[in-house]
Amino acid sequence: MALPAVRGKNTLAELTKQFDVHLNQITTWRGQLLEGAAGVFGSDGHSEPAEPAIDVKTLHVKIGELTKAHDFLSGVPGKAGLLPSAKR
Repeated sequence: MALPAVRGKNTLAELTKQFDVHLNQITTWRGQLLEGAAGVFGSDGHSEPAEPAIDVKTLHVKIGELTKAHDFLSGVPGKAGLLPSAKR
């Protein structure tokens, strides 16, 4: 949607009819595309390595904790006689 607006082959009025979108929305998307396009090609000269958004080590610790809790609690209902099929 923003690409045709940037290309300028059609007027904004034609684009609103073609895509059934409000004129303000097309203008907003066009502005966002123009602002972000330079970053796509790294024209700022500073390409810092992206840090992971999550800490994998912390997640592995949490998975281990949850696995232990699940293993511990998996036999509790049967041992307590809470399940109808539990053997006593």
